[in-house]
This record gives sequence, C-alpha cells and structure tokens, in this order.
Amino acid sequence: MSDALARLFDQFDQGHLSRRRLLQALGIAAVLRPAAAFAQGTCGAANATLPRCNPTPAKLPFEPTGWKTVLLDHFSMQVADYKKEAAYYAALMNWKIRSDDGTQAVMDIGDWGGLVIKGGYQAPPPAAPAAGAGATAGGRAAGAGGGRGPAIPRLAAVTGFCWGITPWDTKKVEAELRKRGLDPIADHDPQNGFESFHVKDPGGFDLQISNGTRKNRRQKPATGSLGVAAPWESTTWKTVWLDHISFEVADYKAIVAFYAALLGWKPGVDEGSLNQVEIGDVGDVLIRGGNSLDPAFGRGRAGADGTPGPIVPPRASAIGHISFGIGPFDPDVVKAELEKRGLSTREDTGNTGDIHQTKYKSYHTTTPNGYDLQISNLTFATRGPL
Repeated sequence: MSDALARLFDQFDQGHLSRRRLLQALGIAAVLRPAAAFAQGTCGAANATLPRCNPTPAKLPFEPTGWKTVLLDHFSMQVADYKKEAAYYAALMNWKIRSDDGTQAVMDIGDWGGLVIKGGYQAPPPAAPAAGAGATAGGRAAGAGGGRGPAIPRLAAVTGFCWGITPWDTKKVEAELRKRGLDPIADHDPQNGFESFHVKDPGGFDLQISNGTRKNRRQKPATGSLGVAAPWESTTWKTVWLDHISFEVADYKAIVAFYAALLGWKPGVDEGSLNQVEIGDVGDVLIRGGNSLDPAFGRGRAGADGTPGPIVPPRASAIGHISFGIGPFDPDVVKAELEKRGLSTREDTGNTGDIHQTKYKSYHTTTPNGYDLQISNLTFATRGPL
C-alpha cells in the first residue's frame, strides 16, 4: 500500500475525511459502486474480478501450533497525556484503574480485558496531504461534517497486544516459537504468576503471548487511582465485547495466515482486500491492507502509459481503531450521552441503512489524545459480519 493511500485511510479512520471524499480521492465514483461494497473492503461488486482483488488465501507459514486464544490480556498504548486518556476511558466506558505508577496506567476493560497506557508519545513529522483528499491547512477535510466535531491531532498509537493462550507450558511455548523462527523474548512476572513471550508478527507488530486466562488474571478488585478529576459525569455503560480491531497491514493475507497458524484465529471469507477473523470467543479482527497477489503489489501508482509504478516501502502495521460493544445500547441515548459530553458522533452501520433499523449500530468518537474509539451494540451473542 502506498504512503498516499495509507494517509487517505488514516484520515478516514480519524474522522477527518468523509467516505464520499475518500471515494473521490481514490478516483471511484460513488454512484458506480454501492456504498455497502466499500463499507469494510474495496473488492466488492464490480471490483471483485479485478486482478488486485484475488481472493485466494495465503498458505500457512508454518505448521499450526494447536494453541487456542482464550483471553485479551491487554492492549499496549502510548499517548501524549496518559492520565487524561485513562480518565476518559474510566468515565465514558467505565474501565477501572488497576494501577498508576506515574508513567503508565493499567486498566481493566470490564472483567475480560485490559489496557496499559503509557505516556511519552511523540508524533511523527506531518505527512503532506494526499492529492485530491480535500484537506484543509488544519488537517481536517473540508466539509467533512457528519458529527465528527473539531479535529484533534492523533497523539496516540496502539503499540502491541497480549493474548492468553491454552495449553500453556512455558518451556514448550518457547520451544514452539523458536521452532518457527520467531525469536521469543521472555517477559515474566513471577510474583503474580504471569508468564509471557514477545515476538514480532510478519508486519513487525509487537505480539505478546501469555498464560493469562479468565481464571488467573484480574482476580483482585481494581482499586487504583489516577489522582485527577473525571472529565465529566460517568456513563452507566458496561463494556461487554471486543467488537473488532481494525488491523491495517502491508500484506493482509500473510498476517491472516500467521495468526491462524500461531494462535488458532479463524479466518472468514477472503474479500480481496481484507478478512474478518474470529479470535476464538474473545472477539473479532478486521485484517486489511495490500493484497500480495495483486500484480502491482508493493508498487506506487502506474504511469499514464501503463508502466509499473515505483517500488514503495511496505506500510508499517497499525491498529487504526478498536470497536467495543457496550450495554445498554440505544442509538439515540448513546448519541445524546456522547454529545452531552461534547464528544463527536460519527454514525457507522457498515453502510447497511438507518441506525434505528440496522442490525449493526455504532458511533465513532475521538479520545483526548486523538485516537479513534468505536462504540457498538455487538455482543458475543450477536457477533457476525459487520
């Protein structure tokens, strides 16, 4: 995926670019393609037969481990102001503070997941706006609208994730990782019975594998404090489900195959530009990006005479946004609660219709450090295609 295309999708994920302007910037007339076909991928409808949309899955990179993912142990996040970010999640999503050591906060996501938020984030140099994207000098797309609210610079990144697996035997897990050439780095906490290894996935993303399960993690109440005031009155929402992770990578087929073989994640239908993968009973992940079977994979835009485009560096893997299912979810009430707190409300039904009638209901909003948070009505019982 080219840098220009990556910037377009980043602007769209952050709410700075409308879907119509994204389509225009890509040179795709919205009237020629149903919006639903573009909702989660770029290979629907007439595009399905294009060479760049080859839906053949990649072969597994190695023998499957037989492991099962049973827990989202935690996401690792770095932001500019971690206390402000943590206070936001505590008040809006009712995540609990487990600890704060002055450099990072550890939070519980309901009773089934966790988040480690560190400070010290340094924004990369700003990229030049992509041609035709319609960006203003302030970085927001002209006329984006849609309840996005004022633009907030993204000073946040999810830098890794940790998953609990079974069966766990420390020496055997390490041996299996080395057998597959993954160079594991131990990260144990003997005092709390926590054992884990870090490896890099094919896109260079930090993957941590642990012995965490629902029975041995977060058993004591979270009683920590940030020492700062809440930004506003807390909601009554409960975070109940990992709806999906939007995982943006250079070669989505390779990433899908890697996690299927290593952690037992179950791929869905290969759409040609993405795959919706089930993380066991934990949640879902949308793995999207370049298609390695595309004849132009790894190259920029072709010349006017049809000559191949220049080779471009692969895009670094990143989590563009995360969607969490909450309860209760009434679309009008959720929107009103967000607006009452001065938060943006970008409606997202996967382009399947009016939010009051569709099965999938959600809003994107923006955190204090500019991260894209999505809130939906999905639960374990209602999980399914977006």
